[in-house]
Amino acid sequence: MVYRLLNLFIIFMMSVLIAFAFNMFLLPQKILSGGITGIAMIFGLVTPFNTGSIIFLLNIPIIIIGYLRLGKQFILYSLFSVVVTSLSLQVIPLRGISDDPILSAVFGGVIVGAATGLIFRSGASTGGFDIIGMVLTRKRELPLGILIFAMNAIVVFISGFVFDWDLALYTMISIYATGKVVDTVHTRHIKLTLMIISKQGEKVKKKLLSNLVRGITVLDGEGAYTSERRNVLITVISRYELAHVKRMIREADPHAFVNITQTVDVLGYFRRD
Repeated sequence: MVYRLLNLFIIFMMSVLIAFAFNMFLLPQKILSGGITGIAMIFGLVTPFNTGSIIFLLNIPIIIIGYLRLGKQFILYSLFSVVVTSLSLQVIPLRGISDDPILSAVFGGVIVGAATGLIFRSGASTGGFDIIGMVLTRKRELPLGILIFAMNAIVVFISGFVFDWDLALYTMISIYATGKVVDTVHTRHIKLTLMIISKQGEKVKKKLLSNLVRGITVLDGEGAYTSERRNVLITVISRYELAHVKRMIREADPHAFVNITQTVDVLGYFRRD
């Protein structure tokens, strides 16, 4: 219960921060919108349909896909984030902090990226292409920020023909900064290999197996200097799990030697959620 309330608090604060970045950095400089909003703006200009109605219609299949592939809680958290952001955009005054469009694009993008990454880490999204990105990264180990940047870049590139190329290029700077910061904060795609050398190998193994959904390979080892027997445990985890795993290892064997290396790729079954 406490963990869920903490996640909701983080989602709430970061959604407000996203609205702050839009009203203080991006919108005053007329930075164009990517994602579903950008697509709706383009259709709204070339068709007689209302942009708001198009946004709603385009989000329906995305929400359905997200519900089926990511779960009810994820979608509810995401809707909470969208509602908080929308309301905050109405409350926070539209006032530019800087008159420089490049500075506004960079700082706005960095703030949005940091807030979005923390929302992802709390089990939610900001809607639209973020949900599509989360679904795709469940199947393949792709950097989420770069994936979202690529999808948004296509929309912004098209909008450059419809609106203004200078604004489109400023928008590209902003969403690139957002994507890079998202990948700095949201690190689920990063995998780590742990080699744990311990006299208490059985105790460490039981501790990890009872708290993780990860396979562990146990080898017999021998200290070259002391000739003492050791257990060598090898496992692969996500970057998110590292702090938790280190704490469990210390609890099971404070004297364990642990070598942690970043994994380039994983073949075979590896639980990705």
